[in-house]
Amino acid sequence: MRLRVEFTTEPFDLDEAPAHALAAREVIEAAELDAVDVGPFGNTAEGGADAVLSAVEALLRKSLDAGATRISLQVNVIGAGE
Repeated sequence: MRLRVEFTTEPFDLDEAPAHALAAREVIEAAELDAVDVGPFGNTAEGGADAVLSAVEALLRKSLDAGATRISLQVNVIGAGE
């Protein structure tokens, strides 16, 4: 099964990336995922279910430890046609 995760961390800082956003980026970029798109207002990553779920767990833990007060995420099963 393949999954796509979309996520944001808060609070936002328009001047520079906060520590929790950098922590989330590090986790996602280090994970063994097939596609990663990191942006200032939203992030997406795709890969096998085990890799995505492991990355989501690490992302939640590390972002919260780094000061995130809210993490919004959505996980979708992606089909062969997407």
